[in-house]
Amino acid sequence: MATTTAEPIISARPAPGRRYDHLFFSAMSILILVSVFYGFARSYFLVGVFRAPLPAPIIHFHGAVFSCWVLLLIVQTSLVSAHRVDIHRKLGLAGFTLACLMVILGVLAATNALARNFSPQGSGMDAKTFYTVPMGDMLIFSVLIYFAFRARFNPPAHKRLILIATIALLDAAIGRWPIAFIQQSHIVSDLCCYSFLLLIVLYDLWSTRKVHRATIWASLFLIVLQQVRVPIGNTALWQSFASWAQSLAH
Repeated sequence: MATTTAEPIISARPAPGRRYDHLFFSAMSILILVSVFYGFARSYFLVGVFRAPLPAPIIHFHGAVFSCWVLLLIVQTSLVSAHRVDIHRKLGLAGFTLACLMVILGVLAATNALARNFSPQGSGMDAKTFYTVPMGDMLIFSVLIYFAFRARFNPPAHKRLILIATIALLDAAIGRWPIAFIQQSHIVSDLCCYSFLLLIVLYDLWSTRKVHRATIWASLFLIVLQQVRVPIGNTALWQSFASWAQSLAH
């Protein structure tokens, strides 16, 4: 009679799941805060905030409100970690209002910069072309915040969309890091920004063995729109629109 030897069953190690979500998203919020502070320390945070020598009052309000958003992000992740979801949800409504205000101030600040004929040193863009950069960021942020609000009862999607929406705003801070090769190349600056997205992807793979669909589509949306901003800015249609906006702002 033939005998068979039983093969040992090797079970794959189970994925950690969402057990470490609180730690990861809190750490990402702090990393964003550090990145923003590092980028704007010399021109804003360490020179007295509202006493900082900024070119217009709208830039002061813009900086203050955007700073409040980053602080709110840390508060919200801390509340979830402390199992105070009730307070988190109440603050979420205030956060959505703050996000709407951010979009308005972002557009006004960008238009003010256009009126001053501003473009970052070394960017190789004129003011009208550069106008696509902050305006594109406001479009990305507003779309992702809208979908995050719709997904507020789906925590895994909601927190990823909020985080990626905030990452969309980081290019202004990263471009101001006092590191020469980052300031001199928008490609390097973009890659630094996308490294935050990579951290989310790697965490998804580690925690659930797959990338969450919100991470996929939101990251692709951010990258594609950021990469088409400058080509759009060089078109005659955009230049005409920017000239119109510049004339209104004067």
